[in-house]
Amino acid sequence: MKKLSTAKIWAFATGQFGWSLMSGLIANWLVYFYQPDATAIAEGQTVFIPQGAVIAGVFTVIGAITAFGRLFDAVTDPLIASLSDRCTSPNGRRMPFLRWASLPLAVCTVLTFWSPSAETGWLNAAFLFVMVMGYYLSITAYCTPYNALISELGHTQEERLNISTVISFTYIAGTAIAYMAPVIWGAFVPALGRVNAIRITFIGMAVLAFLCMQVPVMAIREKDYVNTVPTQDGAFGSLAATFKNAEFRKFVASDILYWIAITMFQTGLPFFVTSLLKLDESMTTLYFVGMTAISLVFYIPINKLTPKLGKKKLITFAFGVFFAAYLYTGFIGNIPGIPATVQGAILTVVAALPMAIFGILPQAVVADIAQSDARKTGSNREGMFYAARTFAFKMGQSVSMLIFTRVSIIGGASGAGYRITAFLAAAFCVLGGVVFLSYNEKKISASIEEK
Repeated sequence: MKKLSTAKIWAFATGQFGWSLMSGLIANWLVYFYQPDATAIAEGQTVFIPQGAVIAGVFTVIGAITAFGRLFDAVTDPLIASLSDRCTSPNGRRMPFLRWASLPLAVCTVLTFWSPSAETGWLNAAFLFVMVMGYYLSITAYCTPYNALISELGHTQEERLNISTVISFTYIAGTAIAYMAPVIWGAFVPALGRVNAIRITFIGMAVLAFLCMQVPVMAIREKDYVNTVPTQDGAFGSLAATFKNAEFRKFVASDILYWIAITMFQTGLPFFVTSLLKLDESMTTLYFVGMTAISLVFYIPINKLTPKLGKKKLITFAFGVFFAAYLYTGFIGNIPGIPATVQGAILTVVAALPMAIFGILPQAVVADIAQSDARKTGSNREGMFYAARTFAFKMGQSVSMLIFTRVSIIGGASGAGYRITAFLAAAFCVLGGVVFLSYNEKKISASIEEK
């Protein structure tokens, strides 16, 4: 099998830029768009769906929809993974999925923000529910086969680490572009109004994302680099076999807790900026781009240090730093003597290093576990390992969205709810780090290196 050249690695990583841009729009702006705070409403944001805890008196509409969407996504992950692992296409097991999932993903992302009525009502909620389900199905159809290729295209631990590092660059870049949306739509607001300006901005980003997601399909002939036999295992039988791996279970348990925490932080960042720091929403873009730029500085050092220190030590360290960052977030806006802009800048700097570590290493950990398991069992279930991971962390995201959308409305305009979500995120980081300490990295490495 051919070794993936540097140019091909970047071509592969371009697909990650595309889907992370679409993911960033949903993760960062969906709740902000459909559960707007007083600042956004004052600037012209339409309230499209019923607000407050209106479902069973506990959940908000947007919280229930996003939580169910991630549960739906979690269920479809093993189904898509099984179809990909068993695919017998002459073009490979993964690339056909990347080719055909790109357009539905871009379209559903745009339509998610395109409510059919300008009035608040349940029609908009129903339309939103359908589009969110379409978005999650299509992103699963792209991402699950895509992630499986990390393990298959990288034939050694070093190659897999290099691929994980490069796709982390493009993941960060895609997410950063998504965070730049307020700056872009701000230019259109005077002519189009706030809502239409947001929609036009997202259309442009979706077109860019679609083109990027097609690059790996056009640049890489899968069978030149991957020589695996399609598995015959059924979807849920393969999923059960995947979770029999003890080290994978430990990793997944910590990953769930991490995703509960990071989802709270990402969803809350625009609110932390506008409601706690009392700054313009465009500052969200500035802080995230700053966080991204600083994190990129750490990418090469992390890549070089990982073979020496190991993935386990670096990920555990990152849990600790994220804990400090989230704990600090709960106090921003109430810290005397420090201007609000500086408080935001401090958060940007502190969160950058763990952001870089979690951007690179978890994917490499899953790739190592998948390779180790394939050597032991003789079954090539790379797609299912990544699907099982996403199945688990999307369960965590579902829990996070239910918690955030419910807790964040505590205290109303005072912002008390947003502070509570930051403290909860810090607590989940501590739990995640403690669980990950039980992961046996040496055992996995020894298994891979066995002849």
